[in-house]
Amino acid sequence: MLSFEAPILELEAKIEELKKLDMLNDSTSQESLAALEKKLEKTKGEIYRKLTPIQRTEAARHPARPYTLDYIKYLFKDFVELHGDRYFGDDPAIVGGFAKFDGNIVMIVGHQKGHNAKENALRNFGMAKPEGYRKAVRLFKLAEKFHRPIITFVDTAGAYPGIDAEERGQAEAIARALITMSLLKTPILTIITGEGGSGGALGIAVANRVLMLENAVYSVISPEGCASILWGGSKGENVAKAAEALKSTAQELYKLKVIDEIIEEPLGAAHSDHLKTAANVGAAIRKHLTELMELSPEEAQAERYKKYRDIGVYA
Repeated sequence: MLSFEAPILELEAKIEELKKLDMLNDSTSQESLAALEKKLEKTKGEIYRKLTPIQRTEAARHPARPYTLDYIKYLFKDFVELHGDRYFGDDPAIVGGFAKFDGNIVMIVGHQKGHNAKENALRNFGMAKPEGYRKAVRLFKLAEKFHRPIITFVDTAGAYPGIDAEERGQAEAIARALITMSLLKTPILTIITGEGGSGGALGIAVANRVLMLENAVYSVISPEGCASILWGGSKGENVAKAAEALKSTAQELYKLKVIDEIIEEPLGAAHSDHLKTAANVGAAIRKHLTELMELSPEEAQAERYKKYRDIGVYA
């Protein structure tokens, strides 16, 4: 439970309790239920339309949000997962492979977290090691070879900082991914679905179009890490202040022209309704993929280069 969701969960509990009474044939009970449901929708609106940056960060990290394999299940057909980097091994924190979207074959690459402790242990909480980024590079090149567009899903706190990852060249692997994506002559569409953390996120996000879910975040460092560096600790008020200063929300990044579109989440955020969230993501993919597939290989590469050269230009 997110702290700011307490009033929502309280109303949902009351609604469930009323339904269990099995008295809904009674007109008074039906009226009470209708009133509670109306109040629930109003409360959700009041809370989720006024989220602070730190609250959006909490929503972005919610363990019940849909992840890459969830979107693949809801939106794509005939997914064939491809494994391994051909250097060291396979990293379950990044999944990828060919699939069909509206009849078109696309390459999908995305971070994968777990919905429970066992899955998170397997997926390393979505924090990829060098073999994950090298696998991604292999799949990017495969997509280019067969002239297929690439769709990436970003949701990671960052690349894994452990000693084994450093020993196998984490920085080089991410740098290689950035170079590869910069030069690919096939269109790339990225959706930041949850937490886009630093180079670990950017390693699969150098795209022609970058979209963000309404309550996703995208930044060079976490609010906790930022607060620790600037103020020597991660007290609540410092973390909230850091989240505000980082300008990491979709709304701020759209204003700064770092991203190209904000994808609306259902009332109650993505974790409350996977199907509606996936439908909204699917509509956005359809719109942008249709436009991107009209680009020639040279145009796709040139447009992507210009996009990143223009970020931060103020005059």
